[in-house]
Amino acid sequence: MTLTAKQLVRPEIAEMAAYHVADASGLIKLDAMENPHELPASLKAEFGRELAEAAINRYPDPAGGGLKPLLKQAFAIPDAASVLLGNGSDEIITLIAQALARPGAKLMALEPSFVMYRMNALFSRLDYIGVPLNDDFSLNLPALLAAIAEHQPAVLFLSYPNNPTGPRFARVDVLAALDAAPGLVVVDEAYQAFAADSLMDLAGSRDNLVVMRTLSKLGLAGIRLGYAAGPAAWIDELDKVRPPYNINVLTQAATRFALRHLDVFNEQAAQLRAERERLYAGLAALPGVAAYPSEANFVTARVPDAPALFAWLKKNGILIKNLHGSHPLLTQCLRFTVGSPDDNTAVLDALARYFA
Repeated sequence: MTLTAKQLVRPEIAEMAAYHVADASGLIKLDAMENPHELPASLKAEFGRELAEAAINRYPDPAGGGLKPLLKQAFAIPDAASVLLGNGSDEIITLIAQALARPGAKLMALEPSFVMYRMNALFSRLDYIGVPLNDDFSLNLPALLAAIAEHQPAVLFLSYPNNPTGPRFARVDVLAALDAAPGLVVVDEAYQAFAADSLMDLAGSRDNLVVMRTLSKLGLAGIRLGYAAGPAAWIDELDKVRPPYNINVLTQAATRFALRHLDVFNEQAAQLRAERERLYAGLAALPGVAAYPSEANFVTARVPDAPALFAWLKKNGILIKNLHGSHPLLTQCLRFTVGSPDDNTAVLDALARYFA
């Protein structure tokens, strides 16, 4: 008798739902923290030539095609740090979980935070420990330090700033957690382009710190390039579980091109930071709405009826992220990605009509 998929797949996997990506066809897409700006027309021809030269008939350079020194120079990664490349930062989270998956090992993260921390604990059979934030999404440092002391996690993930809430935790609190942790601490700086601080200056000089980033939020979500910087002792071990050809030749070529024109993407990030403040102010001014300060490229707000407002915006051609129901602290919360000036005007005009 042939066994079914349900009979063979691990029960905890069979019971879960796949990561859902909403269909945004025909909608203003503000649900995934993407840079809304396309590559400037003046650069498209050069970009096309770069991709045309890629040797797609060959396997990619397993060492990343020279990207590591370019990333170190572009993003001020200290000389003391080694660099690991991933197919987006998602893959780096997976590699860390796989490498640390000893029986009984624990993966710790704050809650609510990036769902892939918890999912990778499940995938790799690590025990997951979630430490709740305060009601205002600030870090409850005493609770975190107590959880570290009690559970002795193999790895602690700290999103800096935090997704899906927006605030950046105090640097001194993150350093306190780093000092207390017995294992690896991964500071996830996916939104660093929009934040006022970074711990990259410590990469390579703190024995248990790995700083993880992605190019996705900067305007390169489609090429899937993530990187992590930390001590060689950690990076070398993580590299052992990395698939040998995980960064394809087109991603390598596109990244080299993008790093030559980093000023273009930095200018776009500056505009998004300004637009974030406009969006935040507009949300905070609405009756019954609590908008939370953000150092990312989105603003999270608590509204009187999140499901109703989400559905109304979608009906009016705007797709945002409904966080209601995903975690108790996110009750009645919606997340608004910062879009183009026209996108944000459309959102604020629609909200004004809804709350009129």
